[in-house]
Amino acid sequence: MIRLPISTPHVALTHPTDAAPQVVHGLLDQGARVTVVCEAADARMADLASRGLVTVATEVPGDAEVVLRCPAPTPAPVTLPRGTGRVTLVGGGPGDPGLLTLAGLEAVKSADVLVCDRLAPLGVLDEAPAHAEVIHVGKIPRGGFTPQERINAVLLEHALAGRHVVRLKGGDNFVFGRGGEEWNACVEAGVPVTVVPGVTSSVAAPALAGIPVTHRSVTQGFVVVSGHVGPDDGRSTTDWGALARTGLTIVVLMGVAELPMIAERLVEHGLAPDTPAASVADAGMPSMRVARATLADIAETAAEQGISAPAVTIIGATVHALAQQDALPRFSDGSAPSLTSAKERSA
Repeated sequence: MIRLPISTPHVALTHPTDAAPQVVHGLLDQGARVTVVCEAADARMADLASRGLVTVATEVPGDAEVVLRCPAPTPAPVTLPRGTGRVTLVGGGPGDPGLLTLAGLEAVKSADVLVCDRLAPLGVLDEAPAHAEVIHVGKIPRGGFTPQERINAVLLEHALAGRHVVRLKGGDNFVFGRGGEEWNACVEAGVPVTVVPGVTSSVAAPALAGIPVTHRSVTQGFVVVSGHVGPDDGRSTTDWGALARTGLTIVVLMGVAELPMIAERLVEHGLAPDTPAASVADAGMPSMRVARATLADIAETAAEQGISAPAVTIIGATVHALAQQDALPRFSDGSAPSLTSAKERSA
């Protein structure tokens, strides 16, 4: 891990490599403000910039207090006897390293290969063994991505070469994370596979914004639905009319682009236009943003307030169930715990 010489500095990161997302997250976990210096367009850096996590520049800013050259990716691990490998599917939580489970951290520490998504808590990769290879396979919205079939092949390739492969994702692998597809691929190939459940953003994002998905005397349950395809898309199998009639809190994942149509369809099916709603972007990250409005206005309000993917939308009376604070901290003590800060506190 790169240790910063001063607290909350402005860091200029130059010559970004494939390891840049990991380095950026490690710096953010230490409270740094990061500017990435690169000449050509870099999709991964543009993605981080669109989420408000970094600034991209073509030269080192004059007020940068620390200038770092991005390290090269780790070399490939050694090949062990065929057939002795395994795969661990780890849910990394919504992004802050403090929300990764202890079991998930132990898996990272024992990995030979880490196959990571863009929304995983990439700062924890500094806890991996020095020999571990990191492979980024994230899907950038409306941008570059690694097909799921290729991800499955990568997991099997390294596991069959005798390595412990950790598949590190954001949230939980089995909540719209395609973890089931990866599990089946491993079982069909005879590769041992285990799961470390993660803190799902469907519950964590609302909670970090001070919104419970259930609340006594308000609602008796909640439903989580994908908004990746809209109500009018032929691929949609969601009964939006039934959702509108449940009386439950509705949590929409991956629904930023389709939010206007989703809200419109719910209202058409009888959900009151003044139903409370909120959209939470980058939950648990330094760039976390929350927009609140009625169901009728949430799409427009979210767009005006810069809500972009990844974001979670909550629809229902629980949005107003808790008393609101002037400035809501991400955690109860007002801080944002991370592996680094936890170590420093215990030293």
